[in-house]
Amino acid sequence: MTALAEPHRLTSAQRVLSILGVFDTENLALSLSEISRRTGLSLSTTHRLLNELRRWGALTRHDDGRYTIGLRILELGTLAPEGGQLREIALPHLHDLQHATRANIHLGVPEGHDVIYVESLRARDTVPVPSRLGGRWPMHATGTGLVLLAHSSQEFQEEVLASELRGYTVHTMTEPGPLRRFLAEVRRSGVAIVESQLTYDVMAVAVPIRGARDRVVAAVGITLPSGSAAPRTLVPAMTTAARSISRALGAPSAGTTRPLPAGRRQAREVTYAAGRQGPR
Repeated sequence: MTALAEPHRLTSAQRVLSILGVFDTENLALSLSEISRRTGLSLSTTHRLLNELRRWGALTRHDDGRYTIGLRILELGTLAPEGGQLREIALPHLHDLQHATRANIHLGVPEGHDVIYVESLRARDTVPVPSRLGGRWPMHATGTGLVLLAHSSQEFQEEVLASELRGYTVHTMTEPGPLRRFLAEVRRSGVAIVESQLTYDVMAVAVPIRGARDRVVAAVGITLPSGSAAPRTLVPAMTTAARSISRALGAPSAGTTRPLPAGRRQAREVTYAAGRQGPR
């Protein structure tokens, strides 16, 4: 995050928010001087605000002098209807899904161009992944994010595609043309399967969760080592979990047990990996 051009014009609230805003997945712990430099605030102002945030519980100061986000922020985050209520409804189904797949489970919601994980269940003896509860990642780089992006408006998709898309591995989809075709196929099939998008040798499978009026409000995804399972064998358990969560959220299409269309029963595999020109 670059320093603010005119920090003296910020209100007190804006100064506090600018401090909280410098923390992200790549900057989980920061020193006083780092926070001052990133916000453009003076050392004295930064020190004063850090102490206030620490006393309130928004930040924690460690023995090495660096600061991390405090538990008070996590507590507030669970009150958000997009996160806390969804998480409470989804958690039993996510545990069932983890038991069935023995994979890492992620529940993501959209936030701007990113996906935020409001729940993340780690499986034993499986591939380590950087995702975590409260983690934020660009939509184009994760299975859950791609599902959310695929079911967003055409205008929003083009807005994301026109932005600078970071490549986390050599396989991350960053080219608008192939990514646009991939999103269309995900929307048609109802499932995204990607490999090595965020981390090498990791396969991600994700499906949408619908709320009132059948709008896609979240996505559930799993991650496991590439080649450890055939993606099509995982999709039934995932769609069952997603349908159960959607039904609890009041999605009209989830209130019936009628069979899925043939295309979705077959769960056509949508993948993107090295050497491929697009989804298949």
